[in-house]
Amino acid sequence: QVQLQESGPGLVKPSQTLSLTCTVSGGSIRTNYYYWSWIRQPPGKGLEWMGTIAYSGSTYYSPSLKSRTSISRDTSKNQFTLQLSSVTPEDTAVYYCYYNNYWGQGTQVTVSS
Repeated sequence: QVQLQESGPGLVKPSQTLSLTCTVSGGSIRTNYYYWSWIRQPPGKGLEWMGTIAYSGSTYYSPSLKSRTSISRDTSKNQFTLQLSSVTPEDTAVYYCYYNNYWGQGTQVTVSS
């Protein structure tokens, strides 16, 4: 069974870059046709897909976030990483990593000075 665990700072200052890592167990991020995603939920709002990295390393981003988002991976550690630049308080949210109906527990990130 695949398990995902997010990690990263819970507080980021405005204009800085948010960086989160998802560590995957029970499956390889290189397995063919596996797609790994980042999704967030701002307070009081719905889920928002941010982007996906494929088994091949190809990446796909939400058009609304594309200019600020980068997803990469470290296959040796079976991890994939989210970077969101130039954050504002509106980027405050619970951030989840996701694969095929498997969710990480989520990590709260607050953007505040």
